[in-house]
Amino acid sequence: MINKKLPAGVVHNLPADLKKTLASAPAALTAWEDITPLARNEWICWIEGAKKAETRSHRIKRTRMELIGGARRPCCWAGCIHR
Repeated sequence: MINKKLPAGVVHNLPADLKKTLASAPAALTAWEDITPLARNEWICWIEGAKKAETRSHRIKRTRMELIGGARRPCCWAGCIHR
């Protein structure tokens, strides 16, 4: 596990489960650190918007895969309502 502080979003703090996933995937972590705070905010809000634990888990896994694949924001989502 990485002990360094990972950057969060503009409004949202980095959830522990997402931090753990990012720390376990170096390519995802590098991508996370490269995107803007507003983009990180979008990912965090999208994950935290899940109503079911299974959906949240799926979104965290998808975030890891999409960051590794080059995505900078969640696809097909209206965006964080907190901006």
